[in-house]
Order: sequence, then structure tokens, then C-alpha cells
Amino acid sequence: MATERKKILLRLDPAVHDALARWAGDELRSTNAQIEFLLRQALAEAGRMPSSAGRMRRPGRPARADPSAADGGPAPDESED
Repeated sequence: MATERKKILLRLDPAVHDALARWAGDELRSTNAQIEFLLRQALAEAGRMPSSAGRMRRPGRPARADPSAADGGPAPDESED
């Protein structure tokens, strides 16, 4: 189960937001994910990354809980008798 994520309001200069959005697009991330990536990078470089911080999600869609659900076939561990 995924942990609850904090929601914050962030006010940015429009030019800074546009630059972040372009950079995020270049790296195939959302703007929000790019901001989190940069904050984590800055925390790590400053030696302030908490050891309790979870790993950042990988880019792209989350993996399906049941990969066989997409094709309607049996799950890989089920055998057809």
C-alpha cells in the first residue's frame, strides 16, 4: 500500500514554473515529480535527506497489481487443468 503523500501549495514565478515544466517534459516527468526530484537532490547534496524518506517513484505509469488482469487470462501461478 502506498503511503499518503503531503499536499502543499507552492507559489512560483511564472517564468520559473515554465522553465521547470519544460525541463520536466525533457526528462519525461510531471512538473510535480521534477520539483520533488530537485528537492530530493538538494537534500542529498546538503546531507539532509532523512533516512526515513521513501524512494521516489519511477517515471511512467505505476505497475499493475495483477499483470494478468489486462488480458483476462489466468494469473501466471494458476495452471489450467
